[in-house]
Amino acid sequence: MENNPIPDADLDRRIAGRLKALRQERGWSLDELAGRAGLSRATLSRLENAEVSPTASALGKLCGAYGLTMSRLMLMVEDDFVPLVPQQAQAVWVDGSAGFRRRSVSPPAQRLAGEVLACELAAGARIAYDSSPRPGLEHHLLMLEGELAITVDGQAHGLSQGDCLRYQLFGASEFSTPPHCGARYLLFIV
Repeated sequence: MENNPIPDADLDRRIAGRLKALRQERGWSLDELAGRAGLSRATLSRLENAEVSPTASALGKLCGAYGLTMSRLMLMVEDDFVPLVPQQAQAVWVDGSAGFRRRSVSPPAQRLAGEVLACELAAGARIAYDSSPRPGLEHHLLMLEGELAITVDGQAHGLSQGDCLRYQLFGASEFSTPPHCGARYLLFIV
């Protein structure tokens, strides 16, 4: 597993600004978004004001309310498209409370759909998403190291090194690792 970098405070501020802009573009109040996303009004306010770093779970709920993938949200806060991004310049987002680290491998491009994420989930970690940000979203998950249990739309799968799971996401999903090891994997989103 790679070392966890220091969280990017500037990225958190850009995410906060984009979340606020998305809500305002739709003309939603904090209360309306709270009802749609299943988050408290206070949490939404703190997220939009960059007072706290968003968790994977909170971003998943917000992306579901907005009909966006988390990766698409991240692309919205990235700079203009460049075809090559060296690894050290790739955006990294960390949810320390969930033991989750996500690196956007693909150069960010709002007009291109496919993308690759390098993800790490610590030993004994669990992340659950209530719904798909976009029904039918296609994923290819390639395990690089460790063990991962993933439940997609109620169907459970156990993955280990070298396994690849291809699925379309319509509902809830959950990623978890056993207490004795974490997981490193690539997630291809189409």
